[in-house]
Amino acid sequence: MENEILHPDNHEDTWRIFRIMAEFVEGFETLSRVGPCITIFGSARTPKDHDFYKMTVETARLAAKNGYGVITGGGPGIMEAANKGASMENGKSIGLNIQLPFEQLPNPHIKTMLNFRHFFCRKVMFLKYTSAVIILPGGYGTMDEMFEVLTLVQTQKVASLPLVLMGKSYWNGLVTWLKDTMLHHGYIQDADLSLMKVTDEPAEAIEFILKSKGVEKVAANFV
Repeated sequence: MENEILHPDNHEDTWRIFRIMAEFVEGFETLSRVGPCITIFGSARTPKDHDFYKMTVETARLAAKNGYGVITGGGPGIMEAANKGASMENGKSIGLNIQLPFEQLPNPHIKTMLNFRHFFCRKVMFLKYTSAVIILPGGYGTMDEMFEVLTLVQTQKVASLPLVLMGKSYWNGLVTWLKDTMLHHGYIQDADLSLMKVTDEPAEAIEFILKSKGVEKVAANFV
């Protein structure tokens, strides 16, 4: 939760509502016009010479080549790699930047940028206008985004939304834990494990998305 929600100042609440509304309105008006997109998540800390960075560039390039815009969090690392890959094919390269205490500077490969003060507004925009989600290795924020997508699909708050995890060496331990612990205790079902695909191959990731039923439809209907 954000600091302003944890420590509310009552006389500021009304103006806060208008700021939140403004972020939603600007996001809806901008993203509703961009066409089919793929959202790519991953760590801001990934260096440019890392295999995960290179994997992301190629994946985003193929996404753009197949007619998809690419949406990222707008920062460095994996986000920069995804916006770079989309730009290489002259595709739609979108960054949803977040204002943080330690300022996150937008990467130079963004063609359309929106700035957000509130994480929850930004998270709605990531998913409302996306046709699929690709997740590269990352930290707490990436885990939050991954499990939110899984929860929305599992609870049918969104239509079928292809989810691809890239970087097998990073995700294998988590996938094993989901099977051996979470499934074993009965907290998820076998079908829940099929909600994601794990691969290291950019072409395989994009092919999986292209073959997914109904992928051309805007996926999220939860707002």
